[in-house]
Amino acid sequence: MHTKTVILFDLDGTLTDPARGITGCIAFALAHFGIAVPDLAALNRFIGPPLASAFREMGIPEGDITAAIAKYRERFGSVGLYENIPYPGTHEALRALREAGKTLAVATSKPWVYAQRILEHFGLAEHFTFIGGSELDNSRTDKAEVIAYTLKQLGNPGLDTVCMVGDREHDVAGAAALGIPCIGVLWGYGARDELEHAGAATLADNIAALRQIFGV
Repeated sequence: MHTKTVILFDLDGTLTDPARGITGCIAFALAHFGIAVPDLAALNRFIGPPLASAFREMGIPEGDITAAIAKYRERFGSVGLYENIPYPGTHEALRALREAGKTLAVATSKPWVYAQRILEHFGLAEHFTFIGGSELDNSRTDKAEVIAYTLKQLGNPGLDTVCMVGDREHDVAGAAALGIPCIGVLWGYGARDELEHAGAATLADNIAALRQIFGV
């Protein structure tokens, strides 16, 4: 991975820990449909995938998915996005990668407008050449689409120069769809088995290990 010059990062579970905000907003949306959530931690497995697929899995009828997402964003846009914590060492790792000449970008299924605000709020935005994500109309939520869009905005670098870094199988699968290797990180919300089964090129137990993979 030392030779990779373009590194795409997932956001939730990779750069920041969004558990409190995301699970709180999911519970807020579910309450609108009369569904109580006694334990927010039970919702952690829905951190990462697109909201529509998460709500489907939670039993929200297809005709109510758009309303559920709107209810989620009602809280997330003003409160939830700030209930977020950058993982220790993230600032330093991004700075070291940038100083080593790497081009860094974000590729997240989260709407890019929220991703931008989160990264700016925590002082991380300065490290990224581009922040790619979905749109508020729920288009471009598929991870492969987000990655392709982000690479286009970077000038379509050669795929042999690119790698993805993420914590869920969706990151690995999205990258693989474009022929890009993905480093699976184990400090987020995807288990080792999930990432290995999805075909992650290698795994990083912590941010120090990720830095070693890139030689910084």
